[in-house]
Amino acid sequence: MDAQRKKLIFRSEHRGTKEMDLILGTFSRAFIPTATQEQVDAYDELLNESDPDLYNWISMREEVPADQDNIILPQLIGYQIPK
Repeated sequence: MDAQRKKLIFRSEHRGTKEMDLILGTFSRAFIPTATQEQVDAYDELLNESDPDLYNWISMREEVPADQDNIILPQLIGYQIPK
């Protein structure tokens, strides 16, 4: 795995809130290794958003603003953490 992908997984697991560490950490470990470069770049941009915004979008408490909607958010919104 290249350095960019490893960095994204690390950033996903160390967000600052336990909920987002869990959600983004498990998603990134499952998704990033096989993602296309376009998907990796879109995920990288998404990680620049704040935890509260991401959590509200993923949990569908708020609509995703049109300028933030990208190819990753639908996958992330539908992602179920493995038990």
